[in-house]
Amino acid sequence: MGSTPSVGTNFFLWRAKKKVATPKRKSQAAAPTEKPMAFSNFSGQSQGVQLLQRSLARGRLGHAYLFTGDALEELEELAQTLAKTLNCLQPVTTAHRATDCCDECLNCRKIENANHADVHWARPESKSRVITIDQIRDVMQQIQLKPTEAGYKIAVIAGADRLNVQAANAFLKTLEEPPQKSVIILLSTEPARILETILSRCLRLNFCTGTTRPLSAEQAYWLQQFSSAAAAGQKSLFGRYQLLDALLQRLNGIREKVDETLSARSPLEKYADAEKDLREKWEDELKAAIEAEYRRQRAEVLLLLQWWFRDVWLHTLAAGEELLHLPQIYGADEVAKRINTRQAKDNLAVLEQTQRLLHSNVQEALALEVGLLKLQL
Repeated sequence: MGSTPSVGTNFFLWRAKKKVATPKRKSQAAAPTEKPMAFSNFSGQSQGVQLLQRSLARGRLGHAYLFTGDALEELEELAQTLAKTLNCLQPVTTAHRATDCCDECLNCRKIENANHADVHWARPESKSRVITIDQIRDVMQQIQLKPTEAGYKIAVIAGADRLNVQAANAFLKTLEEPPQKSVIILLSTEPARILETILSRCLRLNFCTGTTRPLSAEQAYWLQQFSSAAAAGQKSLFGRYQLLDALLQRLNGIREKVDETLSARSPLEKYADAEKDLREKWEDELKAAIEAEYRRQRAEVLLLLQWWFRDVWLHTLAAGEELLHLPQIYGADEVAKRINTRQAKDNLAVLEQTQRLLHSNVQEALALEVGLLKLQL
């Protein structure tokens, strides 16, 4: 059995997602003779990537960026790719400046594996699922130091909308006076929740994939089931509770999968003989990370429902299929035949209120029940 690590890191929780994403990116290389240029793998975000690479080519690198988009995992991939590009030993260049990484050198591999000394991450892993002032102070202290292995110190704040007030205020000073050779990257799928004082100090790049929303096979299957049930007419109380049950079953399945995936990658599984204090620390980190990841995926499920109800609203307006987010999901048009535009718009407000409630400490099942009973179908 390997020796117990001297520091109880929690990057393994992040790598639980990266383990899935990395092989996919490697397999997209066009031919064996070509190097897998990382930015070229993000074809769905070509506009945002082009803007970023243009800034790199012109030597106009910002000291702080806000990356926004549909999925936090993809934003993390983009932030990681920028970190690689800035610190790559054999970068792809434009006008003699690095605009992409080789994805193969020692620095690229270290950043890919989350063990590079000059790249630091902060995520909502506390018990309250926020990024705390202690986390921010630690990251900011690290980037104040000179780079040790590469050209730039990189700080990535994943889920920047989860900065608590104290952490956000502590963060402002560094944003106002960034150290030399440092880049700060904030990531958020909900930028409206970030303090304006922070937003105003960052260059914002939007990496949303466009109007039509891509769905995994699992997402499409579940949403089609929900859509078909709603289209069948859910006027009765029993019908509404059927929809609630379908939603809760989906969320329970997500929680179980998150628990299984993150637990399997925890050092608790690898170092059974670790000291008690270290094991307790890992247990606390694991519990917090499971809850944070579950809440993130729950928000994605509810966002899918919001897109679907937005399509219902567009159908009431006869706005045209080209504006729909989910044209591949059938049923929204049937619901639109039974309600008017005002009712469809009210449904969107109900879902937004439900999301806000779930960001508080309200009981999940109660918030979802109240929300579904208010919807007009």
